[in-house]
Amino acid sequence: MLQLLEELQQAPVGEVRQNVALSDYTTWKIGGPADFLIVPENKEQLLTAVRLLRKHGVPWTNLGRGSNMLVTDKGIRGVVIKPGKGLDYVRFDGGIVHAGASYSFIKLSVMSGKHGLTGLEFAGGIPGSVGGAVYMNAGAHGSDVSRIFKSAEIVLDTGELVTWNREDMKFSYRHSILHERMGTVLEATFELAEGERKEIAATLASYKDRRLRTQPLQLPCAGSVFRNPPGQYAAKLVEEAGLKGMSVGGAEVSPQHANFIVNTGQATAEDVLTLMNYIRSTVKDRFGVELVPEVLVVGER
Repeated sequence: MLQLLEELQQAPVGEVRQNVALSDYTTWKIGGPADFLIVPENKEQLLTAVRLLRKHGVPWTNLGRGSNMLVTDKGIRGVVIKPGKGLDYVRFDGGIVHAGASYSFIKLSVMSGKHGLTGLEFAGGIPGSVGGAVYMNAGAHGSDVSRIFKSAEIVLDTGELVTWNREDMKFSYRHSILHERMGTVLEATFELAEGERKEIAATLASYKDRRLRTQPLQLPCAGSVFRNPPGQYAAKLVEEAGLKGMSVGGAEVSPQHANFIVNTGQATAEDVLTLMNYIRSTVKDRFGVELVPEVLVVGER
Protein backbone atom coordinates (compact mmCIF):
# COMPACT_ATOMS: atom_id res chain seq x y z
CA MET A 1 0.00 0.00 0.00
CA LEU A 2 2.97 2.32 0.55
CA GLN A 3 3.94 2.02 -3.09
CA LEU A 4 0.34 2.77 -4.09
CA LEU A 5 0.29 5.83 -1.83
CA GLU A 6 3.51 7.13 -3.37
CA GLU A 7 2.16 6.66 -6.89
CA LEU A 8 -1.17 8.28 -6.01
CA GLN A 9 0.58 11.27 -4.48
CA GLN A 10 2.74 11.69 -7.57
CA ALA A 11 -0.02 11.09 -10.13
CA PRO A 12 -2.66 13.65 -11.21
CA VAL A 13 -5.61 12.08 -9.33
CA GLY A 14 -6.77 14.99 -7.17
CA GLU A 15 -6.69 15.13 -3.38
CA VAL A 16 -5.43 11.98 -1.60
CA ARG A 17 -5.98 11.50 2.13
CA GLN A 18 -5.27 8.62 4.53
CA ASN A 19 -7.32 7.17 7.38
CA VAL A 20 -10.35 9.40 6.78
CA ALA A 21 -13.39 9.19 9.11
CA LEU A 22 -16.33 8.50 6.80
CA SER A 23 -18.84 9.64 9.42
CA ASP A 24 -17.97 13.13 8.18
CA TYR A 25 -19.16 12.19 4.67
CA THR A 26 -22.46 10.37 5.28
CA THR A 27 -25.87 11.86 6.01
CA TRP A 28 -26.28 9.37 8.89
CA LYS A 29 -23.05 10.77 10.42
CA ILE A 30 -21.97 7.17 10.94
CA GLY A 31 -19.00 5.22 9.63
CA GLY A 32 -15.46 4.12 10.40
CA PRO A 33 -12.32 5.13 8.51
CA ALA A 34 -11.34 4.62 4.89
CA ASP A 35 -7.74 3.60 4.28
CA PHE A 36 -7.58 6.19 1.49
CA LEU A 37 -9.93 8.84 0.17
CA ILE A 38 -9.36 10.18 -3.35
CA VAL A 39 -11.21 13.27 -4.57
CA PRO A 40 -10.67 13.57 -8.35
CA GLU A 41 -11.66 16.93 -9.81
CA ASN A 42 -12.28 15.82 -13.40
CA LYS A 43 -12.66 12.88 -15.75
CA GLU A 44 -8.93 12.52 -16.43
CA GLN A 45 -8.04 12.41 -12.73
CA LEU A 46 -10.72 9.83 -12.00
CA LEU A 47 -9.58 7.66 -14.92
CA THR A 48 -5.98 7.85 -13.73
CA ALA A 49 -6.97 6.89 -10.19
CA VAL A 50 -9.01 3.86 -11.28
CA ARG A 51 -6.26 2.64 -13.58
CA LEU A 52 -3.68 2.92 -10.79
CA LEU A 53 -5.94 1.02 -8.40
CA ARG A 54 -6.44 -1.72 -10.97
CA LYS A 55 -2.68 -1.94 -11.51
CA HIS A 56 -2.16 -2.54 -7.78
CA GLY A 57 -5.23 -4.78 -7.35
CA VAL A 58 -6.71 -2.48 -4.70
CA PRO A 59 -10.52 -2.41 -4.29
CA TRP A 60 -12.41 0.88 -4.36
CA THR A 61 -15.82 2.14 -3.31
CA ASN A 62 -17.89 5.01 -4.72
CA LEU A 63 -19.06 7.80 -2.43
CA GLY A 64 -21.37 10.58 -3.56
CA ARG A 65 -23.16 12.74 -1.02
CA GLY A 66 -23.28 9.89 1.48
CA SER A 67 -27.06 9.47 1.55
CA ASN A 68 -28.71 6.05 1.32
CA MET A 69 -25.49 4.51 2.67
CA LEU A 70 -24.48 2.88 5.95
CA VAL A 71 -20.72 2.60 6.42
CA THR A 72 -19.78 -0.01 9.02
CA ASP A 73 -17.95 0.92 12.21
CA LYS A 74 -14.72 -0.73 11.01
CA GLY A 75 -14.82 1.40 7.88
CA ILE A 76 -13.77 0.62 4.33
CA ARG A 77 -10.55 -1.12 3.38
CA GLY A 78 -8.87 0.03 0.22
CA VAL A 79 -9.87 3.27 -1.44
CA VAL A 80 -12.98 5.45 -1.45
CA ILE A 81 -13.44 7.64 -4.53
CA LYS A 82 -15.52 10.77 -4.08
CA PRO A 83 -15.98 12.84 -7.28
CA GLY A 84 -15.02 16.44 -6.55
CA LYS A 85 -16.14 19.93 -7.49
CA GLY A 86 -14.93 19.66 -11.07
CA LEU A 87 -17.68 17.10 -11.64
CA ASP A 88 -20.31 19.32 -10.01
CA TYR A 89 -21.88 20.91 -13.10
CA VAL A 90 -24.95 20.97 -15.32
CA ARG A 91 -25.48 21.91 -18.98
CA PHE A 92 -28.79 22.44 -20.74
CA ASP A 93 -29.25 21.84 -24.46
CA GLY A 94 -32.96 22.21 -25.16
CA GLY A 95 -34.63 19.28 -23.45
CA ILE A 96 -31.33 17.41 -23.03
CA VAL A 97 -29.62 17.87 -19.67
CA HIS A 98 -26.04 16.84 -18.93
CA ALA A 99 -25.03 16.67 -15.26
CA GLY A 100 -21.76 15.74 -13.60
CA ALA A 101 -21.58 12.90 -11.08
CA SER A 102 -21.28 15.11 -8.01
CA TYR A 103 -24.07 17.54 -8.94
CA SER A 104 -26.93 17.63 -6.43
CA PHE A 105 -29.98 15.68 -7.62
CA ILE A 106 -32.27 18.09 -5.77
CA LYS A 107 -30.58 21.09 -7.38
CA LEU A 108 -30.92 19.39 -10.77
CA SER A 109 -34.69 19.17 -10.34
CA VAL A 110 -34.90 22.85 -9.36
CA MET A 111 -32.67 24.08 -12.19
CA SER A 112 -34.54 21.98 -14.74
CA GLY A 113 -37.80 23.53 -13.59
CA LYS A 114 -36.33 27.02 -13.96
CA HIS A 115 -35.50 26.10 -17.56
CA GLY A 116 -39.14 25.08 -18.11
CA LEU A 117 -38.34 21.38 -18.27
CA THR A 118 -40.56 18.77 -16.63
CA GLY A 119 -39.83 15.18 -15.66
CA LEU A 120 -37.46 15.64 -12.73
CA GLU A 121 -39.93 16.95 -10.17
CA PHE A 122 -39.77 13.62 -8.32
CA ALA A 123 -36.09 14.33 -7.54
CA GLY A 124 -36.89 17.42 -5.47
CA GLY A 125 -36.58 15.49 -2.20
CA ILE A 126 -33.81 13.01 -2.99
CA PRO A 127 -30.68 14.24 -1.17
CA GLY A 128 -28.04 12.48 -3.25
CA SER A 129 -25.73 13.15 -6.15
CA VAL A 130 -26.49 12.54 -9.82
CA GLY A 131 -24.05 9.64 -9.83
CA GLY A 132 -25.68 8.04 -6.81
CA ALA A 133 -29.16 8.58 -8.24
CA VAL A 134 -28.23 6.76 -11.44
CA TYR A 135 -26.58 3.94 -9.48
CA MET A 136 -29.71 3.42 -7.36
CA ASN A 137 -32.30 4.29 -10.01
CA ALA A 138 -33.53 6.73 -7.38
CA GLY A 139 -37.21 7.55 -7.39
CA ALA A 140 -40.21 9.00 -5.60
CA HIS A 141 -43.79 10.03 -6.28
CA GLY A 142 -44.33 7.29 -8.87
CA SER A 143 -41.31 8.10 -11.02
CA ASP A 144 -37.60 7.31 -11.11
CA VAL A 145 -34.36 7.91 -12.98
CA SER A 146 -35.11 5.29 -15.64
CA ARG A 147 -38.08 7.36 -16.90
CA ILE A 148 -35.91 10.29 -18.00
CA PHE A 149 -32.48 8.68 -18.38
CA LYS A 150 -30.80 8.88 -21.79
CA SER A 151 -27.20 7.80 -21.22
CA ALA A 152 -24.24 7.96 -18.86
CA GLU A 153 -20.49 8.13 -19.22
CA ILE A 154 -19.01 5.55 -16.86
CA VAL A 155 -15.54 4.46 -15.79
CA LEU A 156 -15.47 0.69 -15.25
CA ASP A 157 -13.16 -0.97 -12.73
CA THR A 158 -11.01 -2.06 -15.67
CA GLY A 159 -10.22 1.59 -16.35
CA GLU A 160 -12.31 1.48 -19.52
CA LEU A 161 -14.46 4.51 -20.34
CA VAL A 162 -17.90 3.56 -21.69
CA THR A 163 -21.17 5.26 -22.56
CA TRP A 164 -24.24 3.23 -21.61
CA ASN A 165 -27.85 3.93 -22.62
CA ARG A 166 -31.04 3.07 -20.76
CA GLU A 167 -31.11 -0.53 -21.98
CA ASP A 168 -27.48 -1.06 -20.96
CA MET A 169 -28.24 0.10 -17.42
CA LYS A 170 -30.81 -2.69 -16.81
CA PHE A 171 -32.82 -0.48 -14.46
CA SER A 172 -35.35 -1.95 -12.07
CA TYR A 173 -36.76 -0.87 -8.71
CA ARG A 174 -33.86 0.89 -6.90
CA HIS A 175 -31.39 -1.06 -8.99
CA SER A 176 -29.04 -0.69 -11.96
CA ILE A 177 -26.38 -2.84 -13.59
CA LEU A 178 -23.80 -0.95 -11.50
CA HIS A 179 -24.84 -3.10 -8.54
CA GLU A 180 -23.22 -6.03 -10.35
CA ARG A 181 -20.70 -4.33 -12.66
CA MET A 182 -18.32 -2.12 -10.73
CA GLY A 183 -17.99 1.36 -12.17
CA THR A 184 -18.50 5.01 -11.37
CA VAL A 185 -20.66 7.51 -13.20
CA LEU A 186 -18.84 10.54 -14.60
CA GLU A 187 -21.77 12.27 -16.29
CA ALA A 188 -25.43 11.46 -16.86
CA THR A 189 -27.65 12.73 -19.65
CA PHE A 190 -31.39 13.10 -19.16
CA GLU A 191 -34.16 13.81 -21.66
CA LEU A 192 -36.91 16.08 -20.36
CA ALA A 193 -40.06 17.59 -21.84
CA GLU A 194 -41.13 21.20 -22.07
CA GLY A 195 -43.41 22.27 -19.25
CA GLU A 196 -44.94 25.27 -17.55
CA ARG A 197 -42.52 26.83 -15.10
CA LYS A 198 -45.20 27.83 -12.60
CA GLU A 199 -46.72 24.34 -12.58
CA ILE A 200 -43.32 22.72 -12.11
CA ALA A 201 -42.48 25.12 -9.27
CA ALA A 202 -45.84 24.42 -7.62
CA THR A 203 -45.26 20.66 -7.80
CA LEU A 204 -41.78 21.00 -6.33
CA ALA A 205 -43.13 23.21 -3.54
CA SER A 206 -45.87 20.73 -2.67
CA TYR A 207 -43.38 17.86 -2.53
CA LYS A 208 -41.07 19.92 -0.33
CA ASP A 209 -43.90 20.82 2.04
CA ARG A 210 -44.94 17.18 2.30
CA ARG A 211 -41.34 16.14 2.96
CA LEU A 212 -40.92 18.69 5.74
CA ARG A 213 -44.17 17.55 7.36
CA THR A 214 -43.58 13.82 7.17
CA GLN A 215 -39.82 13.21 7.35
CA PRO A 216 -37.43 13.64 10.32
CA LEU A 217 -35.02 15.90 8.48
CA GLN A 218 -33.87 17.61 11.67
CA LEU A 219 -31.82 14.53 12.63
CA PRO A 220 -29.11 12.64 10.71
CA CYS A 221 -30.71 9.91 8.61
CA ALA A 222 -30.33 8.18 5.24
CA GLY A 223 -33.80 8.36 3.76
CA SER A 224 -36.00 5.29 3.46
CA VAL A 225 -34.33 2.28 5.06
CA PHE A 226 -36.42 -0.44 3.38
CA ARG A 227 -37.85 -0.84 -0.10
CA ASN A 228 -41.61 -0.86 -0.43
CA PRO A 229 -42.81 -4.45 -0.93
CA PRO A 230 -45.01 -4.94 -4.02
CA GLY A 231 -48.38 -3.30 -3.38
CA GLN A 232 -47.47 -2.28 0.18
CA TYR A 233 -45.61 0.41 2.08
CA ALA A 234 -42.67 -0.44 4.32
CA ALA A 235 -43.46 2.45 6.68
CA LYS A 236 -47.02 1.20 7.21
CA LEU A 237 -45.82 -2.32 8.00
CA VAL A 238 -43.22 -1.07 10.49
CA GLU A 239 -45.75 1.21 12.16
CA GLU A 240 -48.42 -1.50 12.37
CA ALA A 241 -45.82 -3.77 13.95
CA GLY A 242 -45.63 -1.22 16.77
CA LEU A 243 -42.00 -0.30 16.15
CA LYS A 244 -42.22 3.49 15.85
CA GLY A 245 -39.93 5.05 18.43
CA MET A 246 -38.04 1.83 19.16
CA SER A 247 -34.32 2.37 19.68
CA VAL A 248 -31.07 0.48 19.91
CA GLY A 249 -28.24 2.58 21.31
CA GLY A 250 -28.35 5.89 19.45
CA ALA A 251 -30.42 4.56 16.54
CA GLU A 252 -34.18 5.11 16.64
CA VAL A 253 -37.12 4.30 14.39
CA SER A 254 -38.40 7.79 13.76
CA PRO A 255 -41.66 8.59 15.55
CA GLN A 256 -42.41 10.82 12.55
CA HIS A 257 -41.82 8.30 9.75
CA ALA A 258 -41.50 4.57 10.46
CA ASN A 259 -39.27 3.85 7.44
CA PHE A 260 -36.60 6.24 8.69
CA ILE A 261 -33.98 5.34 11.26
CA VAL A 262 -32.43 8.45 12.83
CA ASN A 263 -29.16 9.01 14.62
CA THR A 264 -30.16 10.62 17.90
CA GLY A 265 -26.58 11.55 18.73
CA GLN A 266 -24.08 8.73 19.10
CA ALA A 267 -25.45 5.93 16.96
CA THR A 268 -23.07 3.32 15.60
CA ALA A 269 -23.51 1.29 12.45
CA GLU A 270 -23.97 -1.77 14.65
CA ASP A 271 -26.87 0.00 16.42
CA VAL A 272 -28.53 0.63 13.06
CA LEU A 273 -27.92 -2.91 11.78
CA THR A 274 -29.28 -4.45 14.99
CA LEU A 275 -32.39 -2.29 14.73
CA MET A 276 -32.84 -3.11 11.04
CA ASN A 277 -32.58 -6.82 11.72
CA TYR A 278 -35.13 -6.61 14.53
CA ILE A 279 -37.54 -4.68 12.29
CA ARG A 280 -37.18 -7.25 9.51
CA SER A 281 -37.75 -10.23 11.80
CA THR A 282 -40.72 -8.60 13.54
CA VAL A 283 -42.44 -7.63 10.27
CA LYS A 284 -41.75 -11.10 8.89
CA ASP A 285 -43.28 -12.74 11.97
CA ARG A 286 -46.31 -10.43 12.08
CA PHE A 287 -47.18 -10.12 8.40
CA GLY A 288 -45.14 -12.71 6.53
CA VAL A 289 -43.45 -9.94 4.52
CA GLU A 290 -39.70 -9.90 3.93
CA LEU A 291 -38.45 -6.31 4.04
CA VAL A 292 -35.50 -5.66 1.73
CA PRO A 293 -33.06 -2.90 2.73
CA GLU A 294 -32.89 0.09 0.41
CA VAL A 295 -29.80 1.54 2.08
CA LEU A 296 -26.44 0.16 0.98
CA VAL A 297 -24.32 -1.36 3.73
CA VAL A 298 -20.64 -1.02 2.88
CA GLY A 299 -17.40 -1.68 4.73
CA GLU A 300 -15.65 -4.27 6.83
CA ARG A 301 -17.85 -6.34 9.14
